[in-house]
Amino acid sequence: MSAYLIITAIIHDRAAFVAGYGPAAAALVAHFGGSYCLRAPGAQTLEGSTPDGASIVISRWPSKDAALAFWNSPEYARIKTLRHGIADCQVLLVEGEMTVAAT
Repeated sequence: MSAYLIITAIIHDRAAFVAGYGPAAAALVAHFGGSYCLRAPGAQTLEGSTPDGASIVISRWPSKDAALAFWNSPEYARIKTLRHGIADCQVLLVEGEMTVAAT
């Protein structure tokens, strides 16, 4: 069953984030078998406590184990340090199959 990492990020220094963490994390996501469904800044909060303007990232993984292998890898531990002080993140992991409503 597929799994998804859903990340809400409040980015304080977008230039540093895009120059360092973003490309390094993207390369590692691909290396571990993940792919991005969405990477977008500027979320508008309709309910809850996430500030407007947050960035949202959703990555798809072949399984929960594959996502956790990425998340818990020593390689990602090193890359994750690149966002310290420039972004505050909330990360969720969920298993399920994406459904598309018929139109």
